[in-house]
Amino acid sequence: MPPHATRAPGAGLRSTTSWRGTARETHPGPARHATVNLARVLLLALSLCLAGATTGLQAAQPAIVAAASDLKFALDELGHAYAGRGGPAPRVAYGSSGNLAQQIEQGAPFDIFMSADEAFVQRLVERGLTVDEGTLYGIGRLVLYAAPAAGFSADAHLDGLATALRADGIRRFALANPEHAPYGRAARAALQARGLWSLLESRLVLGENVSQAAQFALGGDCDGGIFALSLALSPALSSTLAGRGNWVTLPETLHPPLRQRMVLLRRASPAAREFYAFLLQTDARAVFERYGFTLPAP
Repeated sequence: MPPHATRAPGAGLRSTTSWRGTARETHPGPARHATVNLARVLLLALSLCLAGATTGLQAAQPAIVAAASDLKFALDELGHAYAGRGGPAPRVAYGSSGNLAQQIEQGAPFDIFMSADEAFVQRLVERGLTVDEGTLYGIGRLVLYAAPAAGFSADAHLDGLATALRADGIRRFALANPEHAPYGRAARAALQARGLWSLLESRLVLGENVSQAAQFALGGDCDGGIFALSLALSPALSSTLAGRGNWVTLPETLHPPLRQRMVLLRRASPAAREFYAFLLQTDARAVFERYGFTLPAP
């Protein structure tokens, strides 16, 4: 799991109560019978209270979510909104979709998987690890970022980047690792479509996920990078990007669509199912749209 990702598995509460008493009385009187019956009633009431308390604690357990890192800011906002409605705020581990899928296959205790590539969800479906085939929640977009001193300006057709590369003006360029990060694969496809991959490959700085790629691109050591539009539109990054280089959204025609799908896993708790249902509501869809995702038909 990437260094910035956090995961806190849910903990159950088990309460075990044992009681054994022995009493021998040759001729028990009415008072003795009343005392024994009262003790039995009190013991039954105590057992029911303990069972009810345990059930209540289990129901209050938050959803444990494995989420693609392009969702960092959108899902954090949605988690706060859900908590504001009285639900338990989800616990979210962010990372590359490929790494998270592998962790789930190895038994990681997640309730919900939100992937940046629906192929990883389908893989879990085929292995019997999900409740169903899940739901398409959005289609992601890429941005090209050029640092202030990069020597090129970001444009939708990557012409400026191409010119700088051919003039040997690019030292380092950031994107997510295409081996397991969907946004890295889409970035590679876009660069290949413009004939730039072979020129750029030796200068790449690869992030474990697209969020780390954005950090590298903006960190001052890279001339630019390609990362998720959802990150560029976040309050945290948009303030950083303002007046610091320039960026542009890349055409969807340059790469295969980033079809992002979420799914309930077989261990999903009732609380997780409620949070999953919340993510399908109109208000939640509006948040995804605000972060640059193209919404599928409801």
